[in-house]
Amino acid sequence: MNNMKNESMDNALHELFIQELKDILWAEEHLYKNLPKMAKAATSEELRSAFEGHYEETAGHIERLKQVFESIGEKAQAVKCEAMAGLLKEAEELLEDSAKGTMVRDAALIAGAQKIEHYEIATYGTLATYAKMMGHKKAKQLLGQTLDEEKAADEKLTGIAESFVNESAMEEK
Repeated sequence: MNNMKNESMDNALHELFIQELKDILWAEEHLYKNLPKMAKAATSEELRSAFEGHYEETAGHIERLKQVFESIGEKAQAVKCEAMAGLLKEAEELLEDSAKGTMVRDAALIAGAQKIEHYEIATYGTLATYAKMMGHKKAKQLLGQTLDEEKAADEKLTGIAESFVNESAMEEK
């Protein structure tokens, strides 16, 4: 297996894997910076609490990514993620276009946050698959753990939206 691991680090897929790790590290670091603002903007306590919880999880995602880099003998380095930059900009615009203290604002925050979650789910799923293909067992385990947490965060946001936010937002004028 060790021979396979060495071979798997000298190919184009490995280079793509490293580039995508750098990309998602930047994404997580910038999401981490933006989550407190999202929590503060939330109208409902449930959504505020969800953002605060994900803030703590995101710190763990950043640390876990650093462990992934270390496990494959690479230096942890972030490279600007244009996708996350765009998603964060869009979330900011949704926030600006909604009135403070309304459920419409919470619906907008959830929409923006779920777009981010779906991007992260796609990225972590792909990275976990690459890690598995290349025999990076530790990286696969760490990435899979983050993938599970991102899916849970998305489900939590869906639950909040469906339990009261969307219906309440529909009733606002």
